[in-house]
Amino acid sequence: MPSIPYKFRDTSLLELALTHASVGAEANNERLEFLGDAVLDLIIAEELYRRHPKLAEGVLTELKAWVVSRRTLAVAASRLGLEPHVRVGPGLQRVALPRSLMANVYESVLGAVYLDAGFEASREFVLRTLHDELEGMQERTGVSNPKQSLQQLSQRVWGAPPEYVLLAERGRSHARAFLVAAQAGDERFPSAWGRTLKEAERWAAHEALLALEEREEV
Repeated sequence: MPSIPYKFRDTSLLELALTHASVGAEANNERLEFLGDAVLDLIIAEELYRRHPKLAEGVLTELKAWVVSRRTLAVAASRLGLEPHVRVGPGLQRVALPRSLMANVYESVLGAVYLDAGFEASREFVLRTLHDELEGMQERTGVSNPKQSLQQLSQRVWGAPPEYVLLAERGRSHARAFLVAAQAGDERFPSAWGRTLKEAERWAAHEALLALEEREEV
Protein backbone atom coordinates (compact mmCIF):
# COMPACT_ATOMS: atom_id res chain seq x y z
CA MET A 1 0.00 0.00 0.00
CA PRO A 2 1.09 3.64 -0.44
CA SER A 3 3.03 5.36 2.36
CA ILE A 4 0.14 7.50 3.60
CA PRO A 5 0.71 9.13 7.01
CA TYR A 6 -2.70 8.05 8.22
CA LYS A 7 -4.20 4.67 9.15
CA PHE A 8 -7.75 4.22 7.90
CA ARG A 9 -10.36 2.70 10.16
CA ASP A 10 -12.55 2.11 7.11
CA THR A 11 -10.16 0.83 4.44
CA SER A 12 -12.93 0.80 1.84
CA LEU A 13 -12.69 4.61 1.79
CA LEU A 14 -9.06 4.40 0.69
CA GLU A 15 -9.93 1.82 -1.95
CA LEU A 16 -12.62 4.15 -3.28
CA ALA A 17 -10.22 7.12 -3.26
CA LEU A 18 -7.83 5.14 -5.45
CA THR A 19 -10.51 4.09 -7.98
CA HIS A 20 -10.54 6.35 -11.04
CA ALA A 21 -13.70 6.86 -13.10
CA SER A 22 -12.01 5.30 -16.15
CA VAL A 23 -12.43 1.87 -14.49
CA GLY A 24 -16.11 2.15 -15.36
CA ALA A 25 -17.32 1.29 -11.89
CA GLU A 26 -20.38 3.08 -10.61
CA ALA A 27 -18.49 3.93 -7.42
CA ASN A 28 -15.33 5.93 -8.11
CA ASN A 29 -13.29 8.70 -6.48
CA GLU A 30 -14.95 11.74 -8.10
CA ARG A 31 -17.18 12.56 -5.12
CA LEU A 32 -14.27 12.15 -2.70
CA GLU A 33 -12.20 14.43 -4.92
CA PHE A 34 -14.93 17.08 -4.72
CA LEU A 35 -14.95 16.84 -0.93
CA GLY A 36 -11.16 16.80 -0.62
CA ASP A 37 -10.82 19.88 -2.79
CA ALA A 38 -13.06 21.87 -0.42
CA VAL A 39 -11.30 20.60 2.70
CA LEU A 40 -7.88 21.36 1.22
CA ASP A 41 -8.86 24.93 0.34
CA LEU A 42 -9.94 25.65 3.91
CA ILE A 43 -6.88 24.05 5.52
CA ILE A 44 -4.39 25.88 3.29
CA ALA A 45 -6.25 29.20 3.60
CA GLU A 46 -6.20 28.94 7.40
CA GLU A 47 -2.54 27.92 7.48
CA LEU A 48 -1.42 30.78 5.25
CA TYR A 49 -3.53 33.21 7.28
CA ARG A 50 -1.80 32.09 10.48
CA ARG A 51 1.72 31.93 9.06
CA HIS A 52 1.69 35.26 7.23
CA PRO A 53 -0.24 37.83 9.32
CA LYS A 54 1.11 40.80 7.34
CA LEU A 55 0.32 39.61 3.83
CA ALA A 56 -2.57 41.19 1.93
CA GLU A 57 -5.54 39.15 0.70
CA GLY A 58 -4.36 39.20 -2.92
CA VAL A 59 -0.95 37.72 -2.09
CA LEU A 60 -2.51 35.10 0.18
CA THR A 61 -4.83 34.11 -2.64
CA GLU A 62 -1.91 33.70 -5.05
CA LEU A 63 0.03 31.63 -2.55
CA LYS A 64 -2.96 29.37 -1.89
CA ALA A 65 -3.49 28.88 -5.62
CA TRP A 66 0.13 27.76 -5.95
CA VAL A 67 -0.06 25.32 -3.01
CA VAL A 68 -3.25 23.67 -4.29
CA SER A 69 -2.23 23.70 -7.95
CA ARG A 70 -2.29 20.50 -10.00
CA ARG A 71 1.49 20.46 -10.21
CA THR A 72 2.03 20.74 -6.45
CA LEU A 73 -0.56 18.12 -5.56
CA ALA A 74 0.77 15.71 -8.17
CA VAL A 75 4.24 16.00 -6.63
CA ALA A 76 2.75 15.30 -3.20
CA ALA A 77 0.91 12.26 -4.60
CA SER A 78 4.19 11.00 -6.03
CA ARG A 79 5.94 11.37 -2.67
CA LEU A 80 3.18 9.29 -1.11
CA GLY A 81 3.67 6.55 -3.69
CA LEU A 82 0.05 6.64 -4.80
CA GLU A 83 0.43 6.04 -8.54
CA PRO A 84 1.09 2.25 -8.51
CA HIS A 85 -2.05 1.76 -6.41
CA VAL A 86 -4.50 3.80 -8.49
CA ARG A 87 -7.08 1.67 -10.29
CA VAL A 88 -7.57 2.93 -13.85
CA GLY A 89 -9.24 1.74 -17.03
CA PRO A 90 -7.46 -0.02 -19.92
CA GLY A 91 -6.77 3.23 -21.74
CA LEU A 92 -4.59 4.51 -18.90
CA GLN A 93 -2.80 1.29 -18.02
CA ARG A 94 0.89 0.83 -18.80
CA VAL A 95 1.46 4.58 -19.13
CA ALA A 96 2.52 7.25 -16.68
CA LEU A 97 -0.63 8.72 -15.22
CA PRO A 98 -1.28 12.40 -16.07
CA ARG A 99 -0.36 15.02 -13.51
CA SER A 100 -3.93 16.25 -13.32
CA LEU A 101 -5.19 12.74 -12.52
CA MET A 102 -2.66 12.29 -9.71
CA ALA A 103 -3.55 15.69 -8.24
CA ASN A 104 -7.18 14.58 -8.19
CA VAL A 105 -6.19 11.35 -6.44
CA TYR A 106 -4.44 13.35 -3.72
CA GLU A 107 -7.67 15.29 -3.17
CA SER A 108 -9.77 12.12 -3.13
CA VAL A 109 -7.48 10.54 -0.51
CA LEU A 110 -7.83 13.69 1.58
CA GLY A 111 -11.60 13.46 1.19
CA ALA A 112 -11.42 9.88 2.43
CA VAL A 113 -9.36 10.93 5.46
CA TYR A 114 -11.96 13.59 6.24
CA LEU A 115 -14.84 11.10 6.14
CA ASP A 116 -12.88 8.57 8.18
CA ALA A 117 -11.70 10.86 10.99
CA GLY A 118 -12.81 14.46 10.53
CA PHE A 119 -11.18 17.84 10.10
CA GLU A 120 -8.25 17.64 12.54
CA ALA A 121 -6.99 14.40 11.01
CA SER A 122 -7.34 15.97 7.58
CA ARG A 123 -5.41 19.01 8.70
CA GLU A 124 -2.58 16.85 10.05
CA PHE A 125 -2.52 14.88 6.79
CA VAL A 126 -2.24 18.05 4.69
CA LEU A 127 0.41 19.68 6.88
CA ARG A 128 2.54 16.55 6.74
CA THR A 129 2.14 15.81 3.04
CA LEU A 130 2.53 19.43 1.89
CA HIS A 131 5.15 20.36 4.49
CA ASP A 132 7.86 21.23 1.94
CA GLU A 133 5.55 23.46 -0.08
CA LEU A 134 4.29 25.33 2.98
CA GLU A 135 7.80 25.82 4.30
CA GLY A 136 8.84 27.14 0.90
CA MET A 137 6.21 29.87 1.03
CA GLN A 138 8.69 32.31 2.55
CA GLU A 139 10.66 32.32 -0.68
CA ARG A 140 7.58 33.25 -2.69
CA THR A 141 6.12 36.01 -0.49
CA GLY A 142 6.50 39.56 -1.64
CA VAL A 143 8.06 38.69 -5.00
CA SER A 144 5.04 37.69 -7.02
CA ASN A 145 4.50 39.65 -10.23
CA PRO A 146 2.36 37.46 -12.49
CA LYS A 147 2.16 39.93 -15.39
CA GLN A 148 5.93 40.24 -15.55
CA SER A 149 6.38 36.47 -15.22
CA LEU A 150 3.85 35.79 -17.99
CA GLN A 151 5.47 38.35 -20.26
CA GLN A 152 8.89 36.74 -19.85
CA LEU A 153 7.46 33.28 -20.46
CA SER A 154 5.43 34.40 -23.45
CA GLN A 155 8.45 36.11 -25.03
CA ARG A 156 10.49 32.94 -24.56
CA VAL A 157 7.88 30.48 -25.86
CA TRP A 158 5.99 32.50 -28.49
CA GLY A 159 8.37 35.37 -29.25
CA ALA A 160 5.77 38.00 -28.36
CA PRO A 161 4.22 39.48 -25.20
CA PRO A 162 0.77 38.33 -24.08
CA GLU A 163 -2.38 40.31 -24.77
CA TYR A 164 -5.21 40.97 -22.33
CA VAL A 165 -8.76 40.74 -23.64
CA LEU A 166 -11.65 42.45 -21.84
CA LEU A 167 -14.54 39.98 -21.91
CA ALA A 168 -17.16 41.63 -19.72
CA GLU A 169 -17.92 44.46 -17.32
CA ARG A 170 -20.51 44.69 -14.61
CA GLY A 171 -21.65 46.93 -11.78
CA ARG A 172 -22.13 50.66 -11.43
CA SER A 173 -19.43 53.30 -11.69
CA HIS A 174 -18.54 53.15 -7.98
CA ALA A 175 -18.46 49.34 -7.90
CA ARG A 176 -17.21 48.13 -11.27
CA ALA A 177 -15.82 44.69 -12.02
CA PHE A 178 -13.96 43.55 -15.12
CA LEU A 179 -13.50 40.10 -16.64
CA VAL A 180 -10.22 39.69 -18.49
CA ALA A 181 -8.41 36.79 -20.16
CA ALA A 182 -4.75 36.59 -21.09
CA GLN A 183 -3.91 35.45 -24.61
CA ALA A 184 -0.55 34.24 -25.87
CA GLY A 185 0.21 32.69 -29.23
CA ASP A 186 -3.07 31.23 -30.45
CA GLU A 187 -4.29 30.33 -26.98
CA ARG A 188 -6.64 32.13 -24.63
CA PHE A 189 -6.29 31.18 -20.96
CA PRO A 190 -8.93 31.05 -18.17
CA SER A 191 -10.39 34.45 -17.38
CA ALA A 192 -10.45 36.32 -14.06
CA TRP A 193 -12.45 39.14 -12.46
CA GLY A 194 -10.95 42.26 -10.93
CA ARG A 195 -12.18 45.51 -9.40
CA THR A 196 -10.05 47.44 -11.89
CA LEU A 197 -8.68 46.55 -15.31
CA LYS A 198 -5.18 46.41 -13.83
CA GLU A 199 -6.27 44.01 -11.11
CA ALA A 200 -8.20 41.84 -13.57
CA GLU A 201 -5.15 41.64 -15.85
CA ARG A 202 -3.00 40.63 -12.89
CA TRP A 203 -5.37 37.80 -11.98
CA ALA A 204 -5.70 36.76 -15.63
CA ALA A 205 -1.91 36.50 -15.84
CA HIS A 206 -1.94 34.43 -12.68
CA GLU A 207 -4.54 32.05 -14.18
CA ALA A 208 -2.45 31.71 -17.34
CA LEU A 209 0.67 30.88 -15.34
CA LEU A 210 -1.19 28.20 -13.40
CA ALA A 211 -2.40 26.65 -16.64
CA LEU A 212 1.05 26.72 -18.21
CA GLU A 213 2.72 25.44 -15.06
CA GLU A 214 0.92 22.14 -15.46
CA ARG A 215 2.39 21.46 -18.88
CA GLU A 216 5.55 19.47 -19.22
CA GLU A 217 6.59 21.26 -22.39
CA VAL A 218 6.66 24.81 -20.93
